[in-house]
Amino acid sequence: MATTKKRYAHRGADDLDRMIARRTAVNPEFPGMVQAALDRRHIMRALAAERERLQISQQTVARSMKTSQPAVARMESGEVDVRLSTLDRYATAVGQRLSYQLRPRRPARPVAATG
Repeated sequence: MATTKKRYAHRGADDLDRMIARRTAVNPEFPGMVQAALDRRHIMRALAAERERLQISQQTVARSMKTSQPAVARMESGEVDVRLSTLDRYATAVGQRLSYQLRPRRPARPVAATG
C-alpha cells in the first residue's frame, strides 16, 4: 500500500485516500487487504497478457475454467476481485502455474523484557 500511496502522493488526498483512511480507522488491517487485492489484480493482468500473447480466446479460457466468457472478461477488466483459486484455474487454462510464497507482513517486534 505504501508504494501505491507514494506513487500518487503528489496529487494530495482524493476520495479513495479518504475511504482507505476511514476503513483503516475501523480495521487497521485494511491497507493490507487493499494491497492483496492489488496484487491479485496484477497477477490477473499478467495472465490476461499471456492469454493474448498465446492468442487464446476468452471463450477457450472460459470453457477450460468451466465458466462463461463474460465472467472471464470481468476478471480481465478488474471489475471483480478475483480469488486465488480462480487465478489458479485461469493460470492452468493458459498453461501456467501460480506459485505462493509466505513472507512476514512487518518486521518482527522485539519482545519487551520484564522483571
